[in-house]
Amino acid sequence: MALKIAGTPYVAANELLRELDISRQTLWRWRREGYVPQGHRFRDGKVVFTQEEADEVRRYANRIEPIDEAERNQLGLFS
Repeated sequence: MALKIAGTPYVAANELLRELDISRQTLWRWRREGYVPQGHRFRDGKVVFTQEEADEVRRYANRIEPIDEAERNQLGLFS
């Protein structure tokens, strides 16, 4: 459910955490490392994202990447 601030819809970080089933620490790490937008601080320190920013977080959380050669060699240790 979008939160409207001055007529602009925002998504609360807590909503994204639930929707994407990720921890608060994971989202904060992604923000710190620049993988996802920083968002905006609202009342009482609540972090909110515009719809576009929330979509970027969703895309990053649901990305699929190929395993690189170094990882592939490591996976052989567990077979």
